[in-house]
Amino acid sequence: MLNKVLLIGRLGRDVEFKEAAGIPVATFSLATDEIIKKNGQREAHTEWHRIVAFGQLAQRCAQYLKKGRLVYVEGKIRTTKYEDKNGNVRYFAEIYASTVRFLDGKRPDDSSQLEEEEIPF
Repeated sequence: MLNKVLLIGRLGRDVEFKEAAGIPVATFSLATDEIIKKNGQREAHTEWHRIVAFGQLAQRCAQYLKKGRLVYVEGKIRTTKYEDKNGNVRYFAEIYASTVRFLDGKRPDDSSQLEEEEIPF
């Protein structure tokens, strides 16, 4: 079985960082765009993804990621089921990140300009 997600997109907001039971947790929204044809016209379609990172990865995301940054995210999908206040069953999906690569701006480990990093597929 395989549960793997690869995304390249821009952050829709700054990273939210907290510690849960002593574990660093970072969450952020990532927008991915694609061009689709609809009625013979090209239209942009944006898909929003909720990304969650843990541990040292969460700390690095909180330190270096800002709204608008272009990043590569690799991880797996987790779906959570819950009941809303009206008793309706709802679901939401999150991407649990295992890898986050910074594709623009400055490198996290030095002050030189970042060229696009090679992304292993």
